[in-house]
Amino acid sequence: MTNALPLPDFAHERVEVMTGRRSGLFIAVALHSSVLGSALGGARLWTYPSWTDALGDALRLSAAMTLKNAAAGLDAGGGKSVIGLPEGTVLDAERRRAAFLDLGDAVESLGGLYRTAEDVGSTTDDMLVVSERTAHVVGLPDAVGGSGEPAGPTSLGVYASLVATLERAVGTTDVSGRRITIAGLGQVGSRLAERLATEGATLTVTDVNPAKRALAAELGAAWVEPSEAHLVPADVFVPAGIGGVLTDAVIDALDARAVCGPANNPLAERSGAERLARRGILYAPDFVVNAGGVIYLDLVAKQRGTLEQIMGRVADIGDTVRRVFDEAQSRGVTPLAAAEGLAAERLAVGAGDGAFV
Repeated sequence: MTNALPLPDFAHERVEVMTGRRSGLFIAVALHSSVLGSALGGARLWTYPSWTDALGDALRLSAAMTLKNAAAGLDAGGGKSVIGLPEGTVLDAERRRAAFLDLGDAVESLGGLYRTAEDVGSTTDDMLVVSERTAHVVGLPDAVGGSGEPAGPTSLGVYASLVATLERAVGTTDVSGRRITIAGLGQVGSRLAERLATEGATLTVTDVNPAKRALAAELGAAWVEPSEAHLVPADVFVPAGIGGVLTDAVIDALDARAVCGPANNPLAERSGAERLARRGILYAPDFVVNAGGVIYLDLVAKQRGTLEQIMGRVADIGDTVRRVFDEAQSRGVTPLAAAEGLAAERLAVGAGDGAFV
């Protein structure tokens, strides 16, 4: 799911690695931090070259979830689970069900310290299977009274972040006529593209799946190959697919005034934040931008507010992005460092301060 990325320093509270007894598949559950409460992070089903790559993804993503949940002001720690498929593996319905039953057992083994949810490659129906083995799962289908698919709230938070980024980068919150490149048309990227097209943005889009060209045509958006997306002149470049896309070479060639998108870990190296800053490209940190889904899932599960109030909390991500930019400017640091500082502040305060955002 990601390009080759460095592993974080190992500061995880607990990591469970196993071979699923039903499915025979590699499963990792990484609990990075429960300082703020039971960790929350999705279950990723993806193909990896080796089990070590799958484990590395779980370690990176769980550490990012600690930052995400802390910066979002949630009383939730950071964790992630990964079901790793060997290259060339295609799951039939029976083995897929077996894999998520195995995941449910793995989640249950942590005794409530980690709650899982859908993520890349998994669905709300898969989470229903997980719930047969553990109660520590959120985002079940609407049909059984669950909170359902979180891509809508995630895309709302990304939109609010993009508006805040435009405001800082070009001096307006009006997306009409603004040149926006979206690299990745999954559930979040597609929703974002549809809204921006409706509001009159000048869109360029791409995806590794060429079938997504049909959506581009439907929206009146220009289509480019994935390797060329960063070369298109844009007000905002939106990484919405794989992680690690912002390599040094891509940053050096990037023709955009700002970067703001939902892709996890888009920087191939942490130093990419400084590299963007030196080029005068504004960077909205991913773990702030893409927090809408986890805010929605956590607050619905804990029954903290009406749906309208929860979605208002998601929309407030835009104000968090503004705070990050203000903090970066006042301290003379990158927005990444500023966002990490806000998360560290939240972790130091501890649980119970839900008004952080």
